[in-house]
Amino acid sequence: MRKIWLVFAQAVTLSLAALFVVSTLRPDLLPGGERGNVVLVKESATESQAKPVVSYSDAAKKAMPAVVNIVSSKVMRARPHPFPEDPLYRRFFGEAPEQRASSLGSGVIVSAQGFVLTNHHVIEAADEIELVLADGRNVPARIVGTDPETDLAVLKVDVQGLPAITFAASEQARVGDVVLAIGNPFGVGQTVTLGIVSAIGRSRLGISTFENFIQTDAAINPGNSGGALVDASGNLIGINSAIYSRTGGSLGIGFAIASSVAKEVMQEIIEKGSVIRGWIGVEVQDVGREIADSFRLSNGQGALIAGVQRGGPADRAGVKPGDVIVAVDGKRVSDSFAVLQLVASLKPGSKTELTLLREGKPVELPVDVGKRSNKP
Repeated sequence: MRKIWLVFAQAVTLSLAALFVVSTLRPDLLPGGERGNVVLVKESATESQAKPVVSYSDAAKKAMPAVVNIVSSKVMRARPHPFPEDPLYRRFFGEAPEQRASSLGSGVIVSAQGFVLTNHHVIEAADEIELVLADGRNVPARIVGTDPETDLAVLKVDVQGLPAITFAASEQARVGDVVLAIGNPFGVGQTVTLGIVSAIGRSRLGISTFENFIQTDAAINPGNSGGALVDASGNLIGINSAIYSRTGGSLGIGFAIASSVAKEVMQEIIEKGSVIRGWIGVEVQDVGREIADSFRLSNGQGALIAGVQRGGPADRAGVKPGDVIVAVDGKRVSDSFAVLQLVASLKPGSKTELTLLREGKPVELPVDVGKRSNKP
């Protein structure tokens, strides 16, 4: 009897195993297994199980309402008549007709009170300026002040409660950080492009006098000037300003004015109407190897004074062409750009001390600081 039960148990086990194999590999062989044209497909996990998708939609949504399109226009006369003062000629041919030239750019709302930051070159010499807000409204704007030496300008619109951008600490930006460039390229409408920070602290590019640029490969094209460069959280780290291009389009080398510089310039323009910088009346150039050898300098540090403006602060203090500035107000300088930055940061009306090398010997001269002319 026991042997019979053992054989029965083995038969049941084998049958169940065979049924499992058939139902797994060939379910269509089983009764009810035929399902016609039903296709088995792979389905994604439920929303709670799905992995998060990388997107910068929230950053763009946060920053885009604060970026505006700028339409500036100015009156231009056609070529003047060859005899403009001849009454007979004017009687038959009339006055030279006027033409209105328009240009497009972008701007960033920096205050709910209606202040807008943009590039100086976007609104330079404009007679009329109109902003197109993100909600489609067209509003006129006036110029509060400009700073051509950093290529920045501040506009004002008489509209309250505007969506203002949030400033980030641009000095904390790192190479490789993700950034978004927002503007109005080629007048097609508001556009967002993606890239990374390619370099920080770019200067000596010949774009403006005082340069502190963030370089990015986010596409910046004509019309993007004055727009926003924001971080992955939608906070402003730069004002799009220029591109390097051989074709007029983006080649992945764009430059934005660091937001720390833009904020400082903006505040001074709003408070004082212009940016006030120090000036001593010297023309400086870098000390290269040849200059260092000819002036018997042990290294290439410092800035050679190539010219002194007659009657200027440096001239009155006894500074001479051929002197080499090695320190300003006790701060060592490495090149001409450092001298320019240090002198510009001085308060007009104050005194500073220049440390010079004259024929290889150190000379210290007190200099009255003048006011730098605000021009490009």
